[in-house]
Amino acid sequence: MTQKITPFLWFDDNAEEATNFYVSIFKNSEVLSVSRYGDAGPGEEGTVMTTSFRLDGQEFMALNAGPMFKFTEAISFFVDCESQDEVDELWEKLSEGGETSECGWLKDKFGLSWQIIPSVLGEMLHDEDREKANRVMQAMLQMTKIDIAKLKQAYDQE
Repeated sequence: MTQKITPFLWFDDNAEEATNFYVSIFKNSEVLSVSRYGDAGPGEEGTVMTTSFRLDGQEFMALNAGPMFKFTEAISFFVDCESQDEVDELWEKLSEGGETSECGWLKDKFGLSWQIIPSVLGEMLHDEDREKANRVMQAMLQMTKIDIAKLKQAYDQE
């Protein structure tokens, strides 16, 4: 089945570098295609125009189109992690050369925002026991990278 909606990312001139970076981080990922500008432009002939790639089953496209537009936190990619090891690995790799923020958010070296979140956080926040959920929320609000052990500690407090 073909994916109907594909995130399309605008880069200044480093779409191929970003593509290769993302593909190197996520399992089950690959570069699908790279197209280059021809003599009709608008980019310099032979330079990368677009890339198409897949990150763990999700397809993306990237475009080299100049410095007119930049990424903002208004759009981010939410990564559902199964373990602290996965959180730690993705956090380390994606934040390298970028910047970290609170509550599991970071910007990678290209300025793209990511949320590196363990599945268990959503489960705890949606617990019917609102006191437990509120304690987890308070704990999360104190974190930069999400720490599952600290979330569980807040959840299990009496």
